[in-house]
Amino acid sequence: MSWTFERVAGPFSFAEGPVWDGEAVLFTDIPTSRIMRYHPKSGTCEPYLTRTAGANGLRMDATGRIYTCEHAGRRIRRFNPDGTSIVLVETFDGRQLNSPNDLDIDSQGRIWFSDPYYGGPAYVDHTGSLELEHQSVYRLDPHPNDTWHISRVTFDTTKPNGLLISPDEHTLYVAQSDKAPEHPRELRAYPILPDGSLGEYTCLYDFGAHRGIDGMTLDDRGNIIATAGWRESGPGPMVYVFSPEGRVLGEHPFPEDTPTNCTFGDADLRSLYVTCGGDGSMYRARTDLKGFIRDGVR
Repeated sequence: MSWTFERVAGPFSFAEGPVWDGEAVLFTDIPTSRIMRYHPKSGTCEPYLTRTAGANGLRMDATGRIYTCEHAGRRIRRFNPDGTSIVLVETFDGRQLNSPNDLDIDSQGRIWFSDPYYGGPAYVDHTGSLELEHQSVYRLDPHPNDTWHISRVTFDTTKPNGLLISPDEHTLYVAQSDKAPEHPRELRAYPILPDGSLGEYTCLYDFGAHRGIDGMTLDDRGNIIATAGWRESGPGPMVYVFSPEGRVLGEHPFPEDTPTNCTFGDADLRSLYVTCGGDGSMYRARTDLKGFIRDGVR
């Protein structure tokens, strides 16, 4: 089945982090530090949260709390339904994080997030103030009184971007998406070990010299739906469907440059919503797939 993408919201500045909240799609407009909310029934889109310090990737839990990767704020923050917010982490080993990018939450309430630094016109420039000498993936473990312990879990990534926890929670999928030609652009599968650390990764797909994966989501069969590519090189802007073993099940050309992230939505979870950096808009396509939701985490 070929997918037809239609623009449903935008254009904005640089759209990212879509999440289906059960009725509408939340997504970030990074440079304006806003979380937008698109209502598919009415077709309207309006700001939902403002002053989000350049929020990028999002997750929402079963209680309606929103977890954000703040690119400009350089931290992970949670927004509560009552309007309050709390910073969960902003340093590692006493040093400021780079620019948290994307996150996922497992059934134990642990938060896994990537912390690369890309820079670029859509972002705040932290180059002169970067304190960490590495760009890694971390795990946040919840403790009593809403405190969190941070652990570094990758030691071989140079630009980790999108990430996902497999439905059985035995694998962490990580997009290693470096722009530098000397570093790889790969979809990686890291085994999650019983103590929460990661084993040696398997490369599921190598994008070669072209733009790799930015964001990902899962369908109910455990397949990985990923946004990648651009007009600058390679096959162009694309939404891929990979099996858990890395076999390419589908390639769907995307109409605008630089697709950034995706999520399933609508009542049947069969519509794929895709954000992009090209025109800062969000697009929708009806698909033959159905989205996966883990214990209320969206």
